Amino acid sequence: MDVFGTFIQTGDWKGEKHVPVIHCPDKVKAGENFELKVTIGDAVGHPNTFEHYISWFKVYYQAEGSKFPIEIASFDFAAHGESDVFTDYQGATTVKIPKSGTIYAVSYCNIHGLWGNKASIAVE
Repeated sequence: MDVFGTFIQTGDWKGEKHVPVIHCPDKVKAGENFELKVTIGDAVGHPNTFEHYISWFKVYYQAEGSKFPIEIASFDFAAHGESDVFTDYQGATTVKIPKSGTIYAVSYCNIHGLWGNKASIAVE
């Protein structure tokens, strides 16, 4: 049986249009909310057509020393040109985390599959 993680592709978001870009601070204060934003195409645009599009993002947080990540956000992009309506590939939420850890983001392209990225975040 293949391990699911082997299907998640990675790359440098500055040169690969499928990699989710995680926008969050490097450090946050304990007990305080911060803005977390995930985008696609910051440096290289991704198509948004009936034939080729990003369908969704999933975002997870895994605290240092924790065995499993926790899903903290899910963003679906449903409009890919129907009646000239397009959903932009970005999602934002406000998050409060208890301790330092890692934010993971996964995006799904209908043609090129799953793509992932991660960012470390420190809690002071």
